[in-house]
Amino acid sequence: MKVHLMFPDTDFSASRVRPSTEPLPDSARDLARDLDLSTIWAAMADGNPHLWEVARSATLSLATEPQTVRFRQEVLSDFRTHPEAARQLYELACDAIKGQKRVHDTLRRTPASTLRRSIEALELLLGHLRRLRAFADAYEGRIASEGVMGLVATLLEELDDQWFTEVTAHLARLRFKDGVWMSAQLGAGNRGTAYVLRMPRDVQTSDRNGARKGWKRQVGAHAPRAFSFEVHPRDEAGREALARFEDRGLNLVANALAQSTDHILDFFAQLRTEVAFYLGCLNLERRLGSIGAPLCTPEPIGVGTVAMLSAEGVYDPALVLRTGALAVGNDVDADGRKLVMITGANSGGKSTFLRAIGLAQLMMQCGMQASATRYRASLCDALFTHFTRGEVPSMARGRFDEELSRMRAIAERLTPRSMVLFNESFAGTAVREGSEVAREIVQALLEAGVRLLFVTHLYDLAESLFMETAGPALFLRAERRDDGERTFKVLEGAPLSTSFAPDLYERIGGFRPLRSANE
Repeated sequence: MKVHLMFPDTDFSASRVRPSTEPLPDSARDLARDLDLSTIWAAMADGNPHLWEVARSATLSLATEPQTVRFRQEVLSDFRTHPEAARQLYELACDAIKGQKRVHDTLRRTPASTLRRSIEALELLLGHLRRLRAFADAYEGRIASEGVMGLVATLLEELDDQWFTEVTAHLARLRFKDGVWMSAQLGAGNRGTAYVLRMPRDVQTSDRNGARKGWKRQVGAHAPRAFSFEVHPRDEAGREALARFEDRGLNLVANALAQSTDHILDFFAQLRTEVAFYLGCLNLERRLGSIGAPLCTPEPIGVGTVAMLSAEGVYDPALVLRTGALAVGNDVDADGRKLVMITGANSGGKSTFLRAIGLAQLMMQCGMQASATRYRASLCDALFTHFTRGEVPSMARGRFDEELSRMRAIAERLTPRSMVLFNESFAGTAVREGSEVAREIVQALLEAGVRLLFVTHLYDLAESLFMETAGPALFLRAERRDDGERTFKVLEGAPLSTSFAPDLYERIGGFRPLRSANE
């Protein structure tokens, strides 16, 4: 059986879920840090460590095809309509996995002990599989998504009454209450070979008229009696020899039953992982909804010649979660623009706007609701961030050297369908040199087809790109009113030669600029 709740034709492997103790790769760590993904993961987990691990792994594995995004959106819609269904599936899978830990295991593994443990495990799992079948019966015809309908149809088809009856009978038979029946042949040197487990003597079959008849009647009432012998109670070597014979006969069936148990456990582990993602999405929606922050079902756009990016009311959900208050939403229409340049007043909301776009893009490509009232964008193969870093004592190189090193690591992984978010990058050196380096990087990436969003206070960089950039680009500017007030709105506008730093100096330092006597 397959789960297939996150992809139409494959599973989101449980092995892709990174333990919380395992560090992230450098690029993923930078993305999580710059977009404040830890705040998003905490909201999705709602205190559940497993949900946190699944949220971290799933949000860093972007879906790159529109059909996959829509597939997840439909599944999430089903679980939003029936949240109790998601909770039931998750709890059922957790119970099945926890139950296996209570099955007694021995230090010395033999075919007989493996068979005994597998029988106990399967008998426990049968109860959980019956609950799963009851779930399918309850929700048949009540759901609409391809993913959940496919799961329900699989459960109804595979877990029918006949299957449960047959499995129960097989497990009872494999306990060998009347002993183990097996055959063998003599090989070279009179050594035993060709050990085969046989059906117990009391197994019955039906005759032509449907009546039941035993094994003796099938082979004849006068079948010859088998030769036999008994092992003395004190004959340890004899008992060990018989045990070895028994293990050889049981080996194949023990391995087959153990593999069947592992297969069912893998199914429950897969079910727990994939449903955990959707529970995390519902937890995040509930947290943002309690604050009044809007969410929308974004529209993913596939590969095309024109880059698409437009949004209404897009905001930073991590900021909302941290402050518990609504954030200012922004509109943007960057359809057909490979470059979006954001300039303007210090503390005007430029970096927040950049994170808002990055998070909305990431949430869309995970199949989640997006943090906007409307969001539509082309999908990207990979999302990278290159944000400014403050100098720390542990930094082995200069700040500018560190920025170039991170840029090189990003460049080695870029594809023409990637998106890169720059925030005050290459400001760790003189303005002119920083502007020149940034300009060459931006032009090279644009020529390669990469989409860029770039926040900067380097006027020389912004002005030169505004005047010289080949191809369409969108220039935005953080709004500042005449009295110095920041509205945290980002509007279309040409770059200005000032970031209005004196506003901050006056507000934070408490000083007013000196004015002449004539003013």
